Amino acid sequence: MRYFILFLSLCFSMVLQAQTVRILTYNIHHANPPSKPNVIDMEAIAKVINEAKTDVVGIQEVDINVSRSEMINQAEKLAEMTGMEYFFSKGINLEKGYYGVLILSKHKIIGKRRYDLPMPVASENRSLAIVDVQLPDGKTISLANTHLDLKEENRIAQATFINELGELYSKPLILVGDLNARPDSKPIKILEEYFVRNTSTNKPTIPVVNPKSEIDYIMVLKNREFEWKSYTTINETYASDHLPLVAEITFK
Repeated sequence: MRYFILFLSLCFSMVLQAQTVRILTYNIHHANPPSKPNVIDMEAIAKVINEAKTDVVGIQEVDINVSRSEMINQAEKLAEMTGMEYFFSKGINLEKGYYGVLILSKHKIIGKRRYDLPMPVASENRSLAIVDVQLPDGKTISLANTHLDLKEENRIAQATFINELGELYSKPLILVGDLNARPDSKPIKILEEYFVRNTSTNKPTIPVVNPKSEIDYIMVLKNREFEWKSYTTINETYASDHLPLVAEITFK
């Protein structure tokens, strides 16, 4: 009986140590609904984020002080509208402002890093944003968010660079973003050397109506045992030209 109670205690302890995080990635098309070329609808984007009830969010195609998006600091505005902390990583200068990727976190951000991604072929500069987030139980996870280049040669170099960074991590690292690459492409195969992608409940993410291609991903570094509790797109066809992608991940 004593050993049975000890066994139950160990099992209970293991359950307590497991941590589940809910992650969203979303290419927001600078908050311009494709059906309304001259409209910026920040409320529609914030609604998706708020209703998803996630811990950490990776967003691509974010403007700061650009005329096409009404000179709004979209990073600051989305943080305000969602009640989250934020970290913006510039890809390029645009007019007198910036264009890049954004991370929002429901929990305290305790570390921030930004990397320019390699670009062997001349193209639009891309960056990788990484934050360390302290969860309510005191444990830390890291989330990396990026938007890979349109050119295959650049994507290959950028995927390799991300893998090299992944080698430095001992704690959970989640990679999200618009990778501009299909599952059978070389950049994704390179990333799969270090990261695990969902291959059972994954779905196409573009276009938003009758989606045909999967180019948005949530991946997990192979350094920790985990399971996909859920992984699916959100059926939001108005706010952007990409479907939002959300996952629940339990680290054991």
